[in-house]
Amino acid sequence: MYSLLPLLCLCSAWTKATEASDPNLPFMEYLDPNYMVCLKWGFDDPRGTITFKLVVNTTGWVGLGFNSNEEMTGSDIVMGGVGPSESYFQDYYATGNRRPLVDNQQSYTLLSLEETAGQTVMTFKRPIQLCNDEDFYITTQPLTLIYAYGTTDEIGYHGVKRGAKELNLLNHVTRATVTNSNYLTATMDNIAVPQSRTYYHCKIMKFQNLDPNTPYHIFQIEPVIKNPDLVHHMLLYRCPSFVLEPYDRPCYMGDEGDACFGVVAAWAVGGGVFELPEDVGIPIGGADSNTLYRLEIHYNNPTNIAGRRDSSGLRLHYTLQRKKYDVGILTTGMLPHSALHYNIPPKAPQFHTYGVCNTSLFSQFMNPVPDLQVFAVMLHTHLAGRKIRVGHYRNGEQIEFLALNEEYNFELQETLSLGNIKTIKQGDEIVVECTYSTSDRANVTRMGLSTTDEMCLAFLLYYPAINITTCVSHPNTSMSEDKDTIAAQESYLKYLPQIQYASDANYFSVGRIGTVRALMETPNVTCRNSNSASRLGTSWIMNLTGIILLVLWIAVI
Repeated sequence: MYSLLPLLCLCSAWTKATEASDPNLPFMEYLDPNYMVCLKWGFDDPRGTITFKLVVNTTGWVGLGFNSNEEMTGSDIVMGGVGPSESYFQDYYATGNRRPLVDNQQSYTLLSLEETAGQTVMTFKRPIQLCNDEDFYITTQPLTLIYAYGTTDEIGYHGVKRGAKELNLLNHVTRATVTNSNYLTATMDNIAVPQSRTYYHCKIMKFQNLDPNTPYHIFQIEPVIKNPDLVHHMLLYRCPSFVLEPYDRPCYMGDEGDACFGVVAAWAVGGGVFELPEDVGIPIGGADSNTLYRLEIHYNNPTNIAGRRDSSGLRLHYTLQRKKYDVGILTTGMLPHSALHYNIPPKAPQFHTYGVCNTSLFSQFMNPVPDLQVFAVMLHTHLAGRKIRVGHYRNGEQIEFLALNEEYNFELQETLSLGNIKTIKQGDEIVVECTYSTSDRANVTRMGLSTTDEMCLAFLLYYPAINITTCVSHPNTSMSEDKDTIAAQESYLKYLPQIQYASDANYFSVGRIGTVRALMETPNVTCRNSNSASRLGTSWIMNLTGIILLVLWIAVI
């Protein structure tokens, strides 16, 4: 066996080399505490294909297995290596602590197998959802990866060269490497929460002691929740240069701070700490050290509790080590403004709403427009929301879904990374579709701020950052009248001309008229549920880091 020091060098070199050159495998973990086994992976969508690259510090056979626990029994296993004359690779399943059996249905596809610098590198793919009883379904729940390897090409007992690690392959969050524990704090100051169901409080503030000569990169967003039963979401916006005065009072009262809508960080109910990938960061400080920021907190108080006070907020962990890319957040979807005449009928089992973004608008702000590399998506509706789909179009044809969540849960709004990097080119279109159910409602549902109103938004985290914050639309309902049936109302609102808006960080907006393109059917696989982790679902919700960019909504209309 090779010593640990050269191994670390080899793994480190491999990791750095593939980090920039292979956007289809954005996730990486060492499966063992001694950094002997490296795994990278990526996927197209939670119902498609997942690709793995396993790198082990050996010139013998290597194996990777999937199970609901650390035991070998019941594991779905793939093993391979580079032999003296040819490579070998097969799909196995384990019935006990003995040599696994060859699976009659080979569900894994070998992409490459090589030995280099004393390491075996095995790249392969498989469907995420399989219909073979000997295969393990990969879902949005954590599973256990087991690994083993040998020093020769004779597959036999591995001895101590084995281990296991629990990971969530579809909802994985890459952990950043940090060398300090510096953070900025944005919190409320013991504010009084009124006795009303929905209340938004805003604090315009400046971060103190930022060095104007030193740029900072935020790599982690940590919630500080004092009243978990009241705080629904928290959102930090960057203000345009004309906002000069701090204040601390209710939101959307006609103050100049209402123009702060460049999303920097956020948290929403059901979410936790959000950590960015290793090579990206949210820029703050430096030449923008005098910029003001708006902390917005949505308090949801359905029982109208009186006498409550709150000091919740966000802790922004930053590093002075310059990241390779600045992160931007682009808001897409339907403009949710209460003044918009857009009524979702009551008693509707399903009602679809659409928002459109045509990135050709971006050329009116900058030229050329770089390709945007989207690595995470945050989706948001309110209580009636059941599904969200985000379609990606190029040259008028849908090429993929940027995101899917067909089991949307208002109380569980997480931030998750995409399975691979999605590239948005100048001129591409994005359509956000939200499906609502108002079966339990007696009155129409409007678009707006309240928890009982609705929204339809998708927030795209991407790099490199550009100075465009928002690309949304709404149907031209200025002369419309509600239709008699649910189906007629949905169809009418969908096919009205879409008024599209794009805005930059300085609050400048441009617009045009567009239409809603048809979305393809959601990919679907139906299998028997044969392992404990098999819950066929799609959880693409992203920490609602931008639950509401209402500032734009209010100012633009």
